[in-house]
Amino acid sequence: MTNKTALFLGALVLIALLIDIVFLDMNGSLFLSRKLVDFIEWLKFWR
Repeated sequence: MTNKTALFLGALVLIALLIDIVFLDMNGSLFLSRKLVDFIEWLKFWR
């Protein structure tokens, strides 16, 4: 991955977070964080 691609993807993530914070009151981020915690718990079971 080149630096240009990494910067583009990083900017895209930041823009998505800003849109979520401003327009959606962080509902999307909260949903994804809860699903990530559930996924980590599921992975711990298989370890």
